[in-house]
Amino acid sequence: MGLVLFPGDDEASSPDVSWSYTGFGAFRRWLARSEGIALDDMLGFGGQHPWNEVSTTPAPLLNHPDDDGPDLTPTQCAAIVPRLQEIVDQPQEGSVHPLLQRHIDDARQLVVVLQLCIERDVDLLFG
Repeated sequence: MGLVLFPGDDEASSPDVSWSYTGFGAFRRWLARSEGIALDDMLGFGGQHPWNEVSTTPAPLLNHPDDDGPDLTPTQCAAIVPRLQEIVDQPQEGSVHPLLQRHIDDARQLVVVLQLCIERDVDLLFG
């Protein structure tokens, strides 16, 4: 069983990105670290630090329940894309660890899905 993020456009052929729940947790921890956030310190992840004190555009993705909760709106998707693209475009020195490469590849695929949500003016769904 896993998690799929996909555009709410009712098109079976639309791109998506998927993880196991463990994989999504690892992806979010990597993304949070890229933003200088220790996810384990945050409310909802075992910590006490409130999300409303965090100023980062990927916060709606980082603070989203795995497969429940509100969808991300096209406006939220549009705010996330530039920062996510900056993160994946950062040069990597030397050989890249396979897990890091997986996170980068997943982030690139997520950018594709988010851009489609923006273009079609549909929400990003978690399922």
